[in-house]
Amino acid sequence: MSITAERKAQLIQEYATKPGDTGSPEVQVAVLTERIANLTGHFKTHGKDNHSRRGLLKMVSTRRSLLDYVKAKDEQRYRTLIERLGIRR
Repeated sequence: MSITAERKAQLIQEYATKPGDTGSPEVQVAVLTERIANLTGHFKTHGKDNHSRRGLLKMVSTRRSLLDYVKAKDEQRYRTLIERLGIRR
C-alpha cells in the first residue's frame, strides 16, 4: 500500500524544482498521486476496507488543495504538473 523509500526518492528527484527540494507542491502532489494509485489498486482486491478508504479520501482532498494552491499561484505550472502526472481535470 505504501511506497518504498527508493520510489519516493525517485519521485522527489524527478519533480523537485531545485536541488534538495522535498516540500514544494509539485513534489507533494507527485508523492500523494503515487500513494493514491497504490491504494486504488489495493481496493480492487479488498473492497470492504473502509478504514483505508477514509485515508484515501483524505489524500485525494489534500492533493486537490495543493493543486488549487499551485493553480492560484501559477496557471502554467499547474497545467504542466497535471499533464506530467496524468491527472484529469
